[in-house]
Parts: sequence; structure tokens; C-alpha cells
Amino acid sequence: MSIEDLRQMHWMANMIADIDVGMVVLDRNYEICNWNGFMEHHSNIETEDAIGANLFKLFPEISEDWFRQKIETVILLNNKAFTTWEQRPYIFKFKSYLPITGIHKFMFQNMTIIPLKSLSGEIEQVSLIIYDVSDVATNRLALLEVNQQLEATNRIDQLTQLYNRGHLEHRIDGEFSRFKRSGAAVCLVMLDIDFFKKVNDEYGHPGGDEVLRVVGKTISDLQRNTDVSGRYGGEEFAIILVDTNIENAVHFLERLRIKLENTVVKHNDTEIRVTVSLGISEANSEMKSYEEWLSQSDQALYKAKENGRNQYQVYDPNL
Repeated sequence: MSIEDLRQMHWMANMIADIDVGMVVLDRNYEICNWNGFMEHHSNIETEDAIGANLFKLFPEISEDWFRQKIETVILLNNKAFTTWEQRPYIFKFKSYLPITGIHKFMFQNMTIIPLKSLSGEIEQVSLIIYDVSDVATNRLALLEVNQQLEATNRIDQLTQLYNRGHLEHRIDGEFSRFKRSGAAVCLVMLDIDFFKKVNDEYGHPGGDEVLRVVGKTISDLQRNTDVSGRYGGEEFAIILVDTNIENAVHFLERLRIKLENTVVKHNDTEIRVTVSLGISEANSEMKSYEEWLSQSDQALYKAKENGRNQYQVYDPNL
């Protein structure tokens, strides 16, 4: 080997040692043959301690079955493979050194796996190239969180913190479709605050808003985690009682009605009392659409109001 060849090898070795990506070379027994400066710095494992060590003993957090499958596929196909932080946040559990404190503890990583041929043409080693993509991942996750918050805001009625009408109708449609597929019992409740205009006239819109907030919170407190509720419009609310038949649903309605009847809404040193009327319909196979389901619950609600309010009414075709 010429002096020039030695110089080039020395230059290349220095470059690999100092490059700002991780470089690991493994043999077929998953023993480390090369360990560059990036890996040494972030793992706190000296090169002389890493060389010859088994990768899985040195880093037990690596999923051995998953990792072996990736490597063996690269060797079998004699082709590169890639992993991204979206698939697996990190390969090596290195601490994050981003200046943003307290957000993510570990370095997000992408990895390239490259098969390495020997002079005989056999693949005897693979190279792992580890990229620190914490900046990109952190920014993308922050953007995703903002978008999720915005999406949630677009679904929520800001006054009652229940779903708004648009998302509520979407959920009613979805539950009706689920009923059509599975046949599981489901009931739809429409609720209206009695004489709400009188509340607004007597206590002003701020008083009316406080009543709406209290009614919304009471519904939220009494419903199960699987149930869905929202403000349908004005002083009207809707509740989907999932996996519930009419016999069980009316117990919930009466409990809700009594709770609201006995609730005192406090506003500006005044006490406001309200009652509610409720209509309910259980989905059935004869219904053609969720709009028909809504209409039946609405008809039952208006019958409850006609009958004197502060009561519930089950839908009856003879209404």
C-alpha cells in the first residue's frame, strides 16, 4: 500500500470519527466492529469498550427481534433499508441536547442500514448510519399538537364545553351507521331548557349563559365515558346513550331531570332555577337515516313540552 493510500485511509478514518452522524459497523454476530465519535459522545461508551461487544448486551433497550429482522432483510436482499422517527422514535436511547428543556428527553433518530461486501463479494457486515432529527421531530410534533388543539376547538361549543352542533350531527350519523352494522342498542335524547326565554329576559344573557354552562356540566357529569353529548342549538342539547336500550335509558333521563330540577344556578348574587324537558328515541331497523332518528327524538321532546314540561317522553309512532 502506497503512502498516498495510507494518507487517504487516515483522512477517511478521521472524517468518519468526527462526522456529525452516528456510524456503527456490525458483523453477522451483531458484534460491533466500528464505533465513531458521535456514538461515543452520545452513549458515553468509549470506542475501545464498544468494539467487539454484542450490540444487544450493550443496548438492551433495542428490540432484538425487530432489529434482527431489519438486518437480515438487508443482507438477504443486498439492499439498503431505512427507519424513521415516526416509525420508532429512537434506535439508541440517547439523551436529547436540544435547548428546549423538558419537552422530549431522548434524541429522535432516523437510521439507514447499508450492507457491506467483503473482498469475496459476501455480505459480512452492515453499517448503521444514525441521524439526529430531534429538531425536525420536535417542530413537527409541536405543529401536530397545535393542529389537534385547533381541531378540538372546532368541535367544541365554547360556552358549554360540549360538542357543537356540527360535530354532534357527525357523531349521531356515525352511531346510527354503527347500529345499522351491529344492531347494538342505542338511544338518542333531545333536551330543552324550559322557559329559557324567560330566563334571558329576567336575568339577561349573562344569566342565561350561566344556566347553559351549568346544564352542560351536569350532563357531562352524569353521562358515561362512552356516551356523547353536545349543544344542538340555543337552549337545546342532544345526548347519545351508547349500548343502551330504552328501558335503561329512561332511568338516566329521570336522574338527569331530577338533578337539574334541584340545581341552583348562582349568578350575580341571585339564584336561578330551571327545569328541562326531554324526548328519547331508540334506533330501530325501520329507520332510513339518522335524520329520521333525530326527528323522532324531537317529536318526543315537543310532546313532553305539550304535556306540561319538566318530564321526559319516549317516542311513540302515535304521537
